[in-house]
This record gives sequence, structure tokens and C-alpha cells, in this order.
Amino acid sequence: MTIDKKVLVTGGAGFLGSHLCQRLVEQGNDVLCVDNFFTGRKVNILSLLDKPNFELMRHDVTLPLFVEVDEIYNLACPASPVHYQFDPVQTTKTSVHGAINMLGLAKRLKARILQASTSEIYGDPEIHPQPEEYRGRVNTFGPRACYDEGKRCAETLFYDYHTQHDLQIKVMRIFNTFGPNMHPDDGRVVSNFIVKALKNEPISIYGDGQQTRSFCYVDDLIDGMVRLMATPDTVTGPINVGNPDEVTILDLARLVIDLTGSKSELIYKPLPQDDPLQRCPDIGRAKKYMNWTPEIALEDGLRKTIAYFDRLLAD
Repeated sequence: MTIDKKVLVTGGAGFLGSHLCQRLVEQGNDVLCVDNFFTGRKVNILSLLDKPNFELMRHDVTLPLFVEVDEIYNLACPASPVHYQFDPVQTTKTSVHGAINMLGLAKRLKARILQASTSEIYGDPEIHPQPEEYRGRVNTFGPRACYDEGKRCAETLFYDYHTQHDLQIKVMRIFNTFGPNMHPDDGRVVSNFIVKALKNEPISIYGDGQQTRSFCYVDDLIDGMVRLMATPDTVTGPINVGNPDEVTILDLARLVIDLTGSKSELIYKPLPQDDPLQRCPDIGRAKKYMNWTPEIALEDGLRKTIAYFDRLLAD
């Protein structure tokens, strides 16, 4: 096997990180996966442990890291409300201190670095769909603030390091992504609906269920991430990566019930504070700079994800 690059993936045992590690290993890169296993799981990267070009390190990015790599993908941070609200101070530290430590490492190594940012940057948006120029409508002290503001600060740090130290940066704003390796208890809507449906348990719909999301299958997302890292130095982002096809939460629940053949009933609950009513990416920049558009339809992706959770719950 010809080794291509030495690549560090923080949060590499998490949902997105594990898929990214798999893709990078398959491409022949020498991959260092770093995770503190707060939400990441070893089972996600089990198939990689015997690969000669894969290495796993338990480490928290809020602490300095001294390794030698060519590229850094900074994915470390709990991404679901259940997990990031469990310890909001630590969530903010992970985003901010983690960014500082990884940027410092990239500066020392003169390495290219990609920040996994988020559509939460936009908060509860007033513009739809959301272009990268939109500055957002975010509550700085609401229950989502630790994640939203932590990611916003991380973006600021990335651009300041780029301006001040001429660092090669990439900033990717990730919209709702789903697929195998999602944590079954992360509280995110797709995993939650599928697990409840497979158990024939009631599915909770918050508000009237007419709020919309756009769901991107993980393989498409990882393809976009790798493409962004490979763009010329002049392309720094931010760049939205997600599926622009919208679906209401109510329609998603009905589709999951149909695909699983579930007997689950729908129950309605009050809408949580700061829950956005619409979330949909403008992917014009992704098309222009990365020649990227999602290819996997929602229903096809759901079938693969349902099969994953079906196996997981059967074990």
C-alpha cells in the first residue's frame, strides 16, 4: 500500500469521524484517530484497528497534542443536544480550546486544517434557505448556546489564524446528517425516530411537526468533506454541506414508520426552546468550488440506517 498523507482526525471514533477515518484509510492515507470517547465509540472504528495505516489515540482536544501530520480534520465536539447540553461548559471548551490547540498544532506543522462547523451557526434563521453570508439569529444564553456559540467562536479563531499566521484553513458548515454509526441514544431526530419505530414505541412530535429539516446521508457528507480539504488554498469557506431537499418532521416520522413497518403511534409535545422552524442549506458554493451535490435520496439513506439500527438493537 502506498501511503499518501499523514492525517489527524479529532473526534475520529464518533459518527462522522469514523466514516471519515474509513474513507481516508481506504484512500491510502496514514490516519491518526483521536477521541476522548465521551460520545465516540470504539465499535465505530473496530474494523480499522488491524489496518497498518490506522492508529487510535485516546486524547481530549482541550489539552495540547504533539504529533506529526500533514492534514487535520477537527471534528471533536458532541453534536447532539442530549450530549452537548449534558455539560455545556465542557462543550464550549471543546469547541474553543480544542480549536486553539488544533490551530496551534497546524501552525507549528504548517499543516492544512479543516473545521467541522455546523448549520447551528444560523440559529433560528430569518432567511431561507441559508446562504453562507447570512450571519444568523442565535440566542447567546439559551440551551443550545454552548454548541452554537462555541462553534461560532471556533470559526472566528480559524479565520484569525488564517489572517494572522497565513494558515491553510477550511471551514465546513454541516447540515443535518444521518447514517450508520449514529449513537442510538443521541436524541437526534433520525436516530430517535428509527429506534422508537423499531421498538414499536410512541414517537414524539414537538410542536405541530411542520418544522422542516434537510437530511444528508453520511456518505455524501464525507465526500463533501474530503473534496473541501482538497480545494485550492484560496478556498477557505465557510461552505455549506447538506441536502437542500426539505422534509417536515411529521412527514419524516411517517416515512420511518412506513419503512420499518412499525406500530408506533405519534404523540405531540411542546416545541423546545430555540428549536429552529426551518433549516435548509444553500449549496451554491459547494457546487461552485467543490463540484459537489448530494446523490443519495432520503428514503435510500433511511433504509441503510434502519438496517444498521436493526442489527444494533438485535445484538
